[in-house]
Amino acid sequence: MSKRQIHNAWLLVAGLFISLSVHAQKIEVGGGLGGMLYKGDVSTRLNPRSYRPAGNLFFRYNATRSFSMRAGVAVGSFQAEDHFSSDPLQQARNYSFRSTTSEATIDLEYNFLNYKLLPKVKNWTPYVFAGLGLYNYTNAVVKARALLNFPLGIGVKYEIKRPWSVGLEFGTRFTNNDYLDGLGERTYGVTTNKLAQGNPALNDSYTYTAITLSYTFYKIVCP
Repeated sequence: MSKRQIHNAWLLVAGLFISLSVHAQKIEVGGGLGGMLYKGDVSTRLNPRSYRPAGNLFFRYNATRSFSMRAGVAVGSFQAEDHFSSDPLQQARNYSFRSTTSEATIDLEYNFLNYKLLPKVKNWTPYVFAGLGLYNYTNAVVKARALLNFPLGIGVKYEIKRPWSVGLEFGTRFTNNDYLDGLGERTYGVTTNKLAQGNPALNDSYTYTAITLSYTFYKIVCP
């Protein structure tokens, strides 16, 4: 092989390596710790007293400075109690529940500020996200699997020391389900107790808030 061919081969390998390195800089993995809150027939608004712990892991692909795609899994639980309500009917019902849940979601994120993959740049940005997910849940009345949810939320992330970033996120999982609490238009099983039935016009939802820590796979290329 001639010197010119060796030189051209070296340039090709170097170019491929740089390309792979740039691609790697778009890859980010991380996890978070936080909690879940339920909203539905038992708690018609988010009540901090019902906050339950949860955690997640995620893989993020930063396609451009503005857009990212993220896949994640999370586990947690949520609960509510009628006696926290000021509604006399709920106080008379005196119902309470606790559900455990797991989910897998895919989101599209939009960064309001450019996230630049350059040296000596302090990256931070607020962002919004929306997506699609599958979730399971179990409580004393219902056990359900592979149901659709629709994540929607906001967050902020900050690169504290490259390649590490921290973030804070709040998102709601909207559902087409009215049984996260075990109550619905009818309860599972046979009942004639109107107090033990839910509001058919109100689907249940749950939120997930988390503090996240992530690692971006930066590579330094020395040609």
